[in-house]
Amino acid sequence: MKTVFTYLFTIISLTSLIGQQSVARQWNEALLDAIRVDVSRPTVHARNLFHVSMAMYDAWAAYDAQADPVLLGNQLGDYTCNFDGILDPGTSVKEAQEEAISYAAYRLLKHRFKNSPGAAIALPSFDSLMLELGYDTSFTSVDYADGSPAALGNYIALSCMEFGLVDYSDEETNYNFSDEFYAPVNPPLIPSLPGNPDIVDLNHWQPLAVDPTSPRRFLGPHWGEVTPFSLTESDREIFDVNGNEYYIYHNPGAPPRIDTTGEKKELDDYYKWNFALNAIWSGHLDPTQQIMIDISPASVGNLSSLPQNEEEMRAFYNFLDGGVTDTGYAVNPATGQPYEPQIVPLGDFGRVLAEFWADGPNSETPPGHWFTILNYVSDYPGFEKKFEGLGEVLDDLEWDVKSYLIMGGAMHDVAIAVWGIKSYYDFVRPISAIRGMAELGQCSDSTKMSYHPGGLPLIEGHIELIEEGDSLAGDQGENIGKIKLYAWRGPDFIDDPATSTAGVGWILAANWWPYQRPSFITPPFAGYVSGHSCFSRAAAEVMTLVTGDEYFPGGMGVFDAPKNEYLVFEDGPSVDMELQWAKYRDASDQASLSRLWGGIHPPIDDVP
Repeated sequence: MKTVFTYLFTIISLTSLIGQQSVARQWNEALLDAIRVDVSRPTVHARNLFHVSMAMYDAWAAYDAQADPVLLGNQLGDYTCNFDGILDPGTSVKEAQEEAISYAAYRLLKHRFKNSPGAAIALPSFDSLMLELGYDTSFTSVDYADGSPAALGNYIALSCMEFGLVDYSDEETNYNFSDEFYAPVNPPLIPSLPGNPDIVDLNHWQPLAVDPTSPRRFLGPHWGEVTPFSLTESDREIFDVNGNEYYIYHNPGAPPRIDTTGEKKELDDYYKWNFALNAIWSGHLDPTQQIMIDISPASVGNLSSLPQNEEEMRAFYNFLDGGVTDTGYAVNPATGQPYEPQIVPLGDFGRVLAEFWADGPNSETPPGHWFTILNYVSDYPGFEKKFEGLGEVLDDLEWDVKSYLIMGGAMHDVAIAVWGIKSYYDFVRPISAIRGMAELGQCSDSTKMSYHPGGLPLIEGHIELIEEGDSLAGDQGENIGKIKLYAWRGPDFIDDPATSTAGVGWILAANWWPYQRPSFITPPFAGYVSGHSCFSRAAAEVMTLVTGDEYFPGGMGVFDAPKNEYLVFEDGPSVDMELQWAKYRDASDQASLSRLWGGIHPPIDDVP
């Protein structure tokens, strides 16, 4: 079975690389490992990735004649960081940079992960890396006046800690939640029980009670106010809701609202179209159906544009068959040869895609995932580390501190922009919407049972009424008139995730599950807009700009998913397969698609 290290994208073990990598890379790997044993908190870890990257960059920049630090000697938000310059350290510039970087990263990481659930693993690993690099962990001075790189590193870390107390993340109290700022409209849904009988408003987010005694709270509803890296006031609108200010950067406008009047018939209701697509695509997640598709860049990727309105959205997605209207590539630009087709079951592709981009517990979360991709590209044989693809090849340290700063800053700003939108629009997730509409009934035929204008649309072969004689009717006919879905059957049908699969089949819509871990189900915050889509698209743009090339090195990035070994939620895939992407944007687009097959987001969450 896969481990938390599967996502590292490399056939070379981490231990064999120590000593060959820059110190910035080694501290980045230590941070990613610490995230993997922490709670899945995309906002918090986007901030950690940025702040640690900023600290390392500033420690490097302090000794570079041309570079400008980000925090050191500057004002960032409400914080001013004094800096009087650094004396000759009495050693080589690179040695001074490496020492300052290590102390800055070490001190900041020890501070940020001291209360982590994985602290017993993470904190000793930070100590071990310092000792392996030959540095004294007991040296705590921040007086860099004599030119000490270690003291400068400690000072930079201290400055980042102080900045973190005034960046509006509420780190000093509880930066995961803000009950004063946010209260859910809907009472919790207990996924292990059928239906969604208590939902009040199908347009709003609903907490999940995986543990019925402890409903999950909305993670980071105040995050739109956090001090950004590159977002500006011109990007921002401020809205007042019950006396609270919501900061919205790059406002995409509101998501669709459900029509419960019957004015919009069936799939004409854009809300119902979105969530019906989730239900239908759930029915693809079974490789025994033997629906075969080519998932190589010969057929997948190369989108020329994204839809801009509802009409284009409806045309963009293959509503019944899955996927989108992409074209693929005629040839690999690096080799001049056509991409070799890779024919696999649709059920395997959808499941692997959903798991690969799931980025929930025991992962490096979506922002960290793109750091693993950045590291994969940096390690690619023959890849030239030219900034923006131009000029001289940079040494490993300069490449790493610059690329980490830019990637970290982008991921941090995505978290701020996305969570401001999430908390303000507070949009529902598929598990709540699908089960909630099923509680109402069907909206397609007023002459049939269980008609309600706010119910699910009936779609033959996918969403149907349970009638007399149906295998789901129940011993006493108690389910007659209820809605059934042809969908992934859920965790109750998996005896052993290592050897069995749930498969797809007709199930009560009241029992619909996303294709996710049964202990996680759906992230604890509103859906609109998708963090995965925005993190991934921003990261793809960063990779394109930093490398100066929109293609992966060699014209293709690859991730292996071995037969009957890769999947964790259930056994599979049924064949050896690879996820393959020609361009960074292709990987980003698949991250978005994964959330639809995974049942985490409808299309409206992803494209904006």
